[in-house]
Amino acid sequence: MPDPILSLLDVHAGYDGVPVVFGVSLEVMPGELVAVVGANGAGKSTTMRAIAGLNNPLQGTIRFEGRDISRLRAHQTLALGISYVPEGRRLFAKLSVEENLSLGAYTEKSAAEIKRRLDEMLELFPILRDRARQTAETLSGGEQQMLAIARGLMSRPKLLMLDEMSLGLMPTLVEKMMETIVAINRRGVTVLLVEQMVQEALEIAHRGYVLQTGRVVHTGSAQELLDSEEIRRAYMGM
Repeated sequence: MPDPILSLLDVHAGYDGVPVVFGVSLEVMPGELVAVVGANGAGKSTTMRAIAGLNNPLQGTIRFEGRDISRLRAHQTLALGISYVPEGRRLFAKLSVEENLSLGAYTEKSAAEIKRRLDEMLELFPILRDRARQTAETLSGGEQQMLAIARGLMSRPKLLMLDEMSLGLMPTLVEKMMETIVAINRRGVTVLLVEQMVQEALEIAHRGYVLQTGRVVHTGSAQELLDSEEIRRAYMGM
């Protein structure tokens, strides 16, 4: 059995010393697509930010490839191979699609390698090839989301963390987004997905964790969670 690429043990995290996440423990195995689901305000994004080094945990341990990263900053976790795509896209609105993508590879010094990754992203996201010279602000919501994910992949991450990718997208685009995430995972990228759309996320994940008011209340295979009467009632309106 391989070791987890990411593990959280009893992690408490929050803002200004006030915890909003209480004792979260979870694991992601290499090559997995794991979903962390729950309602708005459950502590999902806070957990992601703690992993990414944007707000260090108040208590508990975060390990990546066996190394304690609990006290690292965001640029250090990125250098280790963790790429975090936050909710709200956070693109450089006035820069072109190509410029946004190139900035995603700022840790790479080789111009030839950056160009190779750029070509790869434009192949993976054909819509971005058509928009390569356009500024990010002129893209539709779905296109901006694709650009945010592609930029996250430009650093060649070992772990890609996606935060609320469906936010503000219409249902047909959410489906397309989920298909894209599956395709990325199949290329060998380990994915940790945080999502309010519980059913959609669990339908593509291998395993899932359900967060409620900052605590893990359910965990299991994605199918087990989808089949759970309690989860279907609470989160899927069934």
